[in-house]
Amino acid sequence: MKHFIQISDCHIDDAEQSMGVNTHQNLTHIIDKIAPMQSDALLISGDLTHHGTLTSYKKLKELLAPVQSNIFVLAGNHDNPHNLAAVFSACLFNTLSMGVWDIISVDSVQAKKTSGYLTKDVLLELDQQLANSQAKYILVVLHHPIVPMCSTWDDTLSLENPQDLFTVLDKHLKIQAVLFGHAHEAAEFERNGLKIIACPSTAVQFTDEKRIGFNHYTLNNNGHLEYKTQWI
Repeated sequence: MKHFIQISDCHIDDAEQSMGVNTHQNLTHIIDKIAPMQSDALLISGDLTHHGTLTSYKKLKELLAPVQSNIFVLAGNHDNPHNLAAVFSACLFNTLSMGVWDIISVDSVQAKKTSGYLTKDVLLELDQQLANSQAKYILVVLHHPIVPMCSTWDDTLSLENPQDLFTVLDKHLKIQAVLFGHAHEAAEFERNGLKIIACPSTAVQFTDEKRIGFNHYTLNNNGHLEYKTQWI
């Protein structure tokens, strides 16, 4: 059995105020909550910072310092890949192995666009990673939503070609769930037995939800995935 925590859309900026809230303070509240929790990893699913400055990534690293578990990150549309790699190079990953599970990341970011898109090369690489995985069970994580959110969220800002992704995913029965952020809300969907899970933002939600939150996952050795969205 393994445990990991997913946070998303921290939007840390050089100044504390961003998106109308104090994102530094809000993330600090989240870290205070998760630091004592049992966890084998902390996964951050994009938009670590708001403007992608080098200073903001360094500040984020300071804020994350109390976390004792290994940290793994993937970029969102607000991130600057060069500055992200400069500060968090050791945390970037393609495949993260956790016991009998693999977590495989997918780059859905388009340069200078809010919406996501998976290129043919990215889809081919994902297909090969899935085929080569020796794990019994797999999770896939990307930044952008892959299904309509059925909320106030503008679905045109989600992944533009979800069917191309599903064409790949449908070939691999080991996949138990797909995780994402970007929409700043907590939600769960299901497609042909596949769980599709949205992670809330540590900064602010785009729904009527006034709290900030994160997802805590338990990966059981029998392939059963459990998770709980925890709010502050």
